Amino acid sequence: MFNIIPYILLPIGFVLLIKGADLLVDGASSVAKRFGISSLVIGLTVVAFGTSAPELIVNIFAGIQGNTDLAIANVLGSNIANILLILGVAALIFPLKAKSSTVWKEIPFGLLAIIVVAIMANDALFDGGTFSGLTRTDGLVLLSFFAIFLYYTFGISRVDGTKEDITIKKHSFFGAFLLIIGGLVGLTLGGKLIVDSAVTIATLLGISQAVIGLTIVAVGTSLPELATSAIAAYKKNTDIAVGNVIGSNIFNVFLVLGTSSVISSLPFSPSLMRDVAVTIGATLLLFAFMFIGKKHILERWQGGVFVILYISYIIFIVSQEIR
Repeated sequence: MFNIIPYILLPIGFVLLIKGADLLVDGASSVAKRFGISSLVIGLTVVAFGTSAPELIVNIFAGIQGNTDLAIANVLGSNIANILLILGVAALIFPLKAKSSTVWKEIPFGLLAIIVVAIMANDALFDGGTFSGLTRTDGLVLLSFFAIFLYYTFGISRVDGTKEDITIKKHSFFGAFLLIIGGLVGLTLGGKLIVDSAVTIATLLGISQAVIGLTIVAVGTSLPELATSAIAAYKKNTDIAVGNVIGSNIFNVFLVLGTSSVISSLPFSPSLMRDVAVTIGATLLLFAFMFIGKKHILERWQGGVFVILYISYIIFIVSQEIR
């Protein structure tokens, strides 16, 4: 008999997860503002964390429950979707202009992030060990890289004023407390529903957790970035779109994978090297597109190429699984 329940619970989980992240950011931002913390710092910490909270919560549950393929695939799939799907769609809406610092510093830093993970996760290849994966030590190193990136971002933002114009709504302390609690509840319930439903769906369809993580879960947890970038492109505030996506990718690798592997070591399946290579290729292509055509602008035709590549990638990994 066909079990429809996990297919219903999965989208419910996404709604709870994304709404929970939104409530948590609103509540925490309000509290921070009341304590006199600047909009700049709030934007670089609370708001930036909020966009990566869905991936982080899903990975924490996946790691705790031993679904490690799902955890790593979620980050790789999200980063691929961020570049090829989200930037592609946003560029189709309106050409995206990237800041010089994004082109020369943040995109290379994003490339460094995924290369570091590829090296750390391939112990058998580089050290001849019997275990390949991200250990707790690797997680601490990734979190150290994250601290360096946060320090760099804070410094560059003080210079060019990035994110100083974010609007923060003030709530009473009690109201903010309720928002934070509601956000945490939403994140927790949503994350648990997503992981449980994704594992069940993978079992029912006879496909790997990695494919579910690379496709459905990755796109679902990237919905906040998709909404943000699409709206920014529609309003022609395109200078933040590319930077936000690359920043999210860096957060996903250093913060999400770092935290996940500290909580529980994440074994790395050799088959995921294909998706690591796709992530590296997508990042390199984005960098190349910054110099093809109009300098530092992702044009509509380039966005179309990204979307086509993403669709082709999804078709390929699904077809490989069901062969």
